[in-house]
Amino acid sequence: MPKITYREAVRRAMIEEMERDPNVFLMGEEVGHYQGAYKCSQGMLEKFGEMRVVDTPISEQGFAGVGIGAAMLGLRPIIEFMTWNFSLVAFDQIYNNAAKILYMSGGQIPIPIVFRGPGGAGGMLAAQHSQSLEALYVHCPGLKVVAPATAYDAYGLLKSSIRDNNPVIFIEGEVLYNTSWEVPDEEFLIPIGKADVKREGKDFTIITWNRGFWFTMEALDRILKEGYDPLILDLRSLRPMDEQAIIEATLKTGRVLIIEEGWPRASVGSYVSDFIQRNCFYDLHAPILRVSQEDVPMPYARNLERLSLPNPDKIMQAVKTLMSF
Repeated sequence: MPKITYREAVRRAMIEEMERDPNVFLMGEEVGHYQGAYKCSQGMLEKFGEMRVVDTPISEQGFAGVGIGAAMLGLRPIIEFMTWNFSLVAFDQIYNNAAKILYMSGGQIPIPIVFRGPGGAGGMLAAQHSQSLEALYVHCPGLKVVAPATAYDAYGLLKSSIRDNNPVIFIEGEVLYNTSWEVPDEEFLIPIGKADVKREGKDFTIITWNRGFWFTMEALDRILKEGYDPLILDLRSLRPMDEQAIIEATLKTGRVLIIEEGWPRASVGSYVSDFIQRNCFYDLHAPILRVSQEDVPMPYARNLERLSLPNPDKIMQAVKTLMSF
């Protein structure tokens, strides 16, 4: 099976969906002539023209609102944020309009729109440009939130997101665009809300998503050398969340470690932890542990950034604590 990069998977999904449906179009800052801040839209302006690959002014609130209006009229916009950090400027449009128009119209006006772009730490981009904001969007009813870790998942989930009749928050890993994964040449879709067991194991369960999966992979050799055999569950979709897969993975091992790139308080990981203790309490052999970013704004310095994020040392310490019970 051929390998392609995460970036190529995102681009291929958008191109195929725009070829399939003339109502799909891409809009955002520098998506056309510059071909995207991370080159996800490379070649798309030449292929589809300026009516369907639309460069916008630097105004996230403006083009997010235009996209929502287009969706209300039956088009299917893909809105690219240069980074999810800039989505905060468009927060009112996403939270109060995209998420709620279907509800407030009594189900008469669907909003088939995808907001996508890179999230998380980008490598010395500092406090205002290195934030994992998925918890903000998972918090809001009316939004679907997808956070794929691999090129395979990015391709299949983005195609499903574009075809969905609800607003979808599609968070790509800012440092994952050059990572490669096997992706078949044939078209496929991955349903939103379906987790994936990336590795079977028996000693404990690691639950993660997006870049958290790659933090896990960085630590995996050390975990195996210590003699542990972890099950790795990649949630892929955070709202809706595959709660049945979480229960099944927890029951298999009785121990759970959650690894996420975001901050620890009121995070996605804290919700997963709460869900497990409510549904699997009597099957747990140890407290649920979490490894997340430190509870500070992201430092600029490379060494401090690495110390702030999950890393193999922190993960190994958590694994040993988890297995000590």
